[in-house]
Amino acid sequence: MDEQELIKKYGLDIEALKKEQIKMAKSIILKDAMDFSLISRIGAIENILVGNSIISAIIICDKEFNILEQQYFLDKLRFPYLSEFRSYRELPAMIQAFNKLNERPDLVIIKGHGVTHPRLGLASHFALLSNTPTIGIAEKLFDGDIIEKEDITKDNKKVGMVLQTKEKANPLYVSPGSGVSLVSAYNLVRNNVIPPHKLPQPLHLAHKYARQVKNELKL
Repeated sequence: MDEQELIKKYGLDIEALKKEQIKMAKSIILKDAMDFSLISRIGAIENILVGNSIISAIIICDKEFNILEQQYFLDKLRFPYLSEFRSYRELPAMIQAFNKLNERPDLVIIKGHGVTHPRLGLASHFALLSNTPTIGIAEKLFDGDIIEKEDITKDNKKVGMVLQTKEKANPLYVSPGSGVSLVSAYNLVRNNVIPPHKLPQPLHLAHKYARQVKNELKL
């Protein structure tokens, strides 16, 4: 079923959603909310979709990548997959998982777009709703241009950076969600990668936890 058929089936007002994204995006702040050299609690979220269900798993670790807390939320999917509206599909479960935490992370890393999104990426949407600095990491780029093999620009403005973390592997596209500057977002991701893993270690830990939850739930 193509996107137009899905839009009709679910009765979605796409233009209204676009306007909402554009309005919310005006609240994005591309400045550091804190001195990230003093960061002590890093969060990461991994979502696994199984049939009509979603598992959103969140971990918090310290600077040595010891897990301090982990929570998950299992929910039903109520929104179809539409490439530029992913947050409406996955965000409800992410916020529920986040709200189960006993302590708040200083920063959350999310596998999804930040300001490299045409309007409002998953990382930016989460940052605004959770009031938490967030970085988006994508493995595909569907908006923007790559300049000098490293800078991602949109409308002649630098919005992200390309990061090669593993030889012969596709690069990561890093961008701020909100509450983080572009330079800090890039450095935080780069400094949290432990070879041979491609993803930063907090996101790798979240992925492992999400798979563990999936197996335990026998989904």
